[in-house]
Amino acid sequence: MYQASMSKGKDCVTLLQNQKWQREQRIIELLSSLNYRTGELNSYLHNIACGVSELIGIDWTVVTYCQAGFETILASSIEMAQDAPHVYALHGQLTGTVMQIKRTLAVEDAIAHPEYGRPAPGYRAYLGIPLQTTEGQVFGTICSFHRQVREFTNDEIKIVELFAERAATAIDHYHLYQQQCKFNQILEAEVEKRTAELQAAQAKLLEQERLAAIGEFSSIIVHEIRNPLTTVIMGLKYFKKTILAEAAQERLELALSEASRLERLLSEILLYAKPQVLQLRELNVNEFIDDWLLTTSEMPEARDKKIEFTPALSTVKIAGDRDKLKQVLINIIRNACEAVQAGDLVKLSIDTSRHDAVIINVHNDGNPISPEILSQLFQPFFSTKPEGTGLGLAISKRIVNAHHGKLCIQSQPLTGTTVSIQLPVVP
Repeated sequence: MYQASMSKGKDCVTLLQNQKWQREQRIIELLSSLNYRTGELNSYLHNIACGVSELIGIDWTVVTYCQAGFETILASSIEMAQDAPHVYALHGQLTGTVMQIKRTLAVEDAIAHPEYGRPAPGYRAYLGIPLQTTEGQVFGTICSFHRQVREFTNDEIKIVELFAERAATAIDHYHLYQQQCKFNQILEAEVEKRTAELQAAQAKLLEQERLAAIGEFSSIIVHEIRNPLTTVIMGLKYFKKTILAEAAQERLELALSEASRLERLLSEILLYAKPQVLQLRELNVNEFIDDWLLTTSEMPEARDKKIEFTPALSTVKIAGDRDKLKQVLINIIRNACEAVQAGDLVKLSIDTSRHDAVIINVHNDGNPISPEILSQLFQPFFSTKPEGTGLGLAISKRIVNAHHGKLCIQSQPLTGTTVSIQLPVVP
């Protein structure tokens, strides 16, 4: 009888040892199967939650991320409803207690011990393990719930703590990776920005050097041409005083007209080529345009047209060169008046919707400009007018650019043509 009892005792010890060995083998097997990669965090944590539930024989295990008083369930050992909220307040919850005490919490019966916090509905036993960074900062938990009252052995707690270390490392690495990606994006954007600024500065420098060379060359050429041209014009005007046949008189008028056009072209070449030196002063945009509009009656193109000005509702000031900006407006209004019929309306308005800039819009309902022509309007010497020099808009653009502004043209069949002068406002 004694020997039979001894035999049964040995069998029980052997069975327990086998069970322990099998569980240890299963732990090693599960840990070995966990292969964390950044893009597979959810799957990795799901395997951890399922492994914990399997090894300690518990109904439900979740991995949570806790921040600002709320927990987010990152992974669950059982399937959760897709439309159910997976973010919960920590206040009054068992998880909140774990986050507060920053150590393992095992509660055999949470209903009998409500001082630790409320368990998930329908569950009584609870085991919570904090997830910590290498610096000891707690940022989440592994929570295991059981529907029946039960205690947790030291071996079970150690198993979950082992898996908690793996989960904490994975989550910490994932967030570090996300931060690194964000930093890389910011760095790439900054590099692109600086590269664009450098390219723009280099292009501006090259343009300035090109224009300086053109200006110097143009000054010499214009000077050499203007002197004999002046002599020619004086001679033609002298002959105009003599009595000539009608055919000769017509030829003389044509020669004077062409000579005057050449003189204007030389002046505009000099104006385009030389650097734009600005005499800046503070200008009230409404007052500046009001004063300028008084002189439009002297423009032949505007005499039989109507110009309607809609001022800004509030005072807007810019730092500008009054004479040069007048030159820009004269050129743009002249073009707008030439695009419409007698009696038609040209609208001039002020857009103050931007806080850092004011936009002067000149609109006409004349024939739209084709995209092919629109793309060439700012090119020097390009003109659609028989008598045009093709430098008016090119000079206007240079003046606006010198004010750190933008000049653009939009033209559509239904909406007409709008020329916009964007200038920075005075703070």
